Amino acid sequence: MSTMSEYLESLRGKSVAVIGMGVSNTPLIRALLRADLKVTVCDKSPRERVEEQAAELESLGAKLRLGPDYLAKIHRFDVIFRTPGLSPNTPELQKAMEGGSVLTSEMELFFRLCPCKIIGVTGSDGKTTTTTLISEFLKEAGLNVYLGGNIGKPLLPDVDGMTAEDVAVVELSSFQLMTMDRSPNVAVFTNLSPNHLDYHHTMEEYTSAKLNIFCHQKPEDRAVFNYDNDITRSLAKAAVGRVMQFSRKQKLEEGVYLRDGAIWLTNDMGSREVLPLADIQIPGVHNIENYMAAIAAVDGIVPDRCVRAVAQRFTGVEHRIELVRELDGVRYYNDSIGTSPTRTMACLDSFEQKLILIAGGYDKGVPFTQLGMAVTEKVKVLILTGDTALAIKKAVEEAEGYAESGLKLIEADDLASAVATAREIAQKGDVVVLSPACAAFDRFKNFMERGKVFKQLVNEL
Repeated sequence: MSTMSEYLESLRGKSVAVIGMGVSNTPLIRALLRADLKVTVCDKSPRERVEEQAAELESLGAKLRLGPDYLAKIHRFDVIFRTPGLSPNTPELQKAMEGGSVLTSEMELFFRLCPCKIIGVTGSDGKTTTTTLISEFLKEAGLNVYLGGNIGKPLLPDVDGMTAEDVAVVELSSFQLMTMDRSPNVAVFTNLSPNHLDYHHTMEEYTSAKLNIFCHQKPEDRAVFNYDNDITRSLAKAAVGRVMQFSRKQKLEEGVYLRDGAIWLTNDMGSREVLPLADIQIPGVHNIENYMAAIAAVDGIVPDRCVRAVAQRFTGVEHRIELVRELDGVRYYNDSIGTSPTRTMACLDSFEQKLILIAGGYDKGVPFTQLGMAVTEKVKVLILTGDTALAIKKAVEEAEGYAESGLKLIEADDLASAVATAREIAQKGDVVVLSPACAAFDRFKNFMERGKVFKQLVNEL
């Protein structure tokens, strides 16, 4: 089956369940219903929270199972599309597969039907910026690019319009990768550190999910790894495709590295300077690494002049060390994408001065020990809010050097109180940053909503 219509025809006569009616699955549900298939949509949200969307899907012919028991009869379906947020290890899904149900997902189907080259990006940090840079490089080179995946846009609705000459650039989360049986033609692994342990429960399971981005590649495919990250460097040995590594810390005999204030690349064609660091408009050493990963991904596809043209104009992605405003000599930055300690630590490293940091949020089961040490060194005032406030406070207070640091710890009831407190204590020349080191689910729908609320609060000061 090479087209969406052929796949839909293969489902005729089968019972289909789609779990979750979020951003990635809603276009899939509509496509299944347009094909006049029997579709049941299962979602844990109560009817009153999704009334408008539920009514629309019912009008198109869907049956709905909503609320706490949404998975109760899932084993009765022939084909089950899983939402990325639901682990395939869920007992109800395991029972369904044991009974013969086929478990798949919107992303798995896209990989099955996509007719063009796919460049996929995963990692604990840096996925979205790296994915966006790759897309911008390709567009600058005149290629027709489809950008999507975990970055917020499902690509399945576009698959029938794609041609072999196009390129799909896809951000892939561990949730999406967990059951994938295909890998992209170019796989980029930005880094790996403990994350999402509330979902995966163990670091081993989290790592295993990420491996699917390259373990199904062919020898002619490419796999890009971060040489400076111990885990990804060791994983490179398992790659089937041609390996290209990048390093910010040392020169590589083959790969992408720093030399004389520029990003260089060495391959079987020789060595060359690709991008002067002075051309990069977004702050932080982590963004240098994002550029290096993206350059490794497009080598041989995009001319270096296109890379330089993008770098000179690209000012970053929303919610990633995004300057919101300057007020009375104080700069306010939105880094709501800081959903893990390593992301927030990278944010802290992007500034030369000590910061006023707003942190805390949903507990993913990730330790804050290393964050505590970084905060003690790089923060002058830490304003904590959310479910993890006490855990982060404890890690900071136990960090070496805390007693002598002069760091001030403040607890706030919510984000609005945190912003108001920051405004009250900040002086001319200070930098206030929201970089929570945690997911947003304790108070917000996602990190984007949290970032937008923060920006609104700051702009109303």
